[in-house]
Formats: sequence, C-alpha cells, structure tokens
Amino acid sequence: MHGIATRFYGKRAIIGSDHLIFEDEGIPKTEELNETIGSLESEVAESMIYLEIDNQVAGIISIYDPLKVEEKQANHNLNTLGMTKVVMLTGNCDSAAKAVAHELDLDDYRASVLPEDKAAYIKMLKDHGHTVIMVGDGINDTPALSTADVSISMQDSSDLARELADITLVSSNLNELVILRRLAMNLFERIHANYRFIVAFNSSLIGLGALGLMSPNTTSLLHNGSTFAIAASCTRNYL
Repeated sequence: MHGIATRFYGKRAIIGSDHLIFEDEGIPKTEELNETIGSLESEVAESMIYLEIDNQVAGIISIYDPLKVEEKQANHNLNTLGMTKVVMLTGNCDSAAKAVAHELDLDDYRASVLPEDKAAYIKMLKDHGHTVIMVGDGINDTPALSTADVSISMQDSSDLARELADITLVSSNLNELVILRRLAMNLFERIHANYRFIVAFNSSLIGLGALGLMSPNTTSLLHNGSTFAIAASCTRNYL
C-alpha cells in the first residue's frame, strides 16, 4: 500500500509515498518542491510522506529515526562471526538508505522496496545458494520473514512478525543478534565435540571388551558414567 485517500472539506486528499503522489497521481514536481525535497534529503530524512489536496502538494512529513549506538558495532561483530554479507532492505528513500548503509558500514542496501520486493530479493539470494537470515519487526517484513531460511523478530515487533518468525528476541538491542550467533556457534561446536568423544570413547570400550581386557560390568559403568559427565558438561555457560 502506497497511501490512503479521503475527502477534506469536499476536496480529494491523499497521504502517501513519492510513488503514489508523483507517479500514480501525476502531480508535477515544481522547482520549489524539488528544492524542499533536496533540503530534507540532505538532512538524512529516512522517509517522506506527502499530503496532496486538490491535485497539489500541500505538505511533507519528514521522518528520521536516529541510529542506535550499538548498531554499527553489532554489524561489525556479525561480520567477524562469519556473516558474509549484511544487507539492509528498506522502504525509505535512496539518499537516506545510502547514508545509513555508509554509517553502519553495510555490505549492500536496497531502498524504496515494497514488502514483496524484500521477499523476492531473499528468494534470489537463496536461488544463488545462500543461506539467508532475515531480521524484521513490521507487518511489511512478514513476506520476507516467511521466505528466509531463518527469520528473527525483535522485542517490539508486530504481533504478526513475532508469529511468523522462527526466533523472537526479548530485546530490541541488536547486540542480542551477536549473542544469538555466538550461542548457535558454540552449541554446534559442543555437539560435534561431544559426538567425536562419544564415538571414540565407546569404540575404545568395545575394543577393550572384545579383547578381554575389560569386563562387561566395567565397560557398562564407564559408558553410563561418561553419559552423565557429558550431560553435566552441557549445562555450562556456552558464552
């Protein structure tokens, strides 16, 4: 959806995006209007909503959401933990998206994208053999969340986003993504280590028992003891 239309004192009024006002509605951009838009974009307005009344632009709402302190550090940490590419998909204007991507040192960005465009981009990445993790919080992110291999929603996400996401974090701090990544990596490392130990240890017990160097009671005791020891070790803090 690009905007909404209503009646204002008998005149047709529309509040919507650049695409709706200037392309669908065909409202011309005057030199003065271009200067105003350029000025707002230079101030890194993330998105602009236009008010059209009776086929004329009557106002512009400029929206800016300042970056959080932890966002750049979180992106850096994710890269060091094996994330090969971090991409921002946003419906905001290109100039604002470019500035944010530069500030956060992102690998790539896509601006002025619709919900279905986000899902299509993720599908394209998957078709090229990539494993895709999608982090989203709004209703407009739900198609992309459904398409990704792993979907994550934050604490302040919409109900629908939390419902569709594979993982819902209990915080809106992006550093929680770093902690989640470390937990996953450490968990898989522990699983593989335990598997290698179990195979080696039980194979040794079978071999010693087959050679008559250890009684069945002793091998059973050692086997069960190792099981309890591994289970106890798995209760340690993975971080």
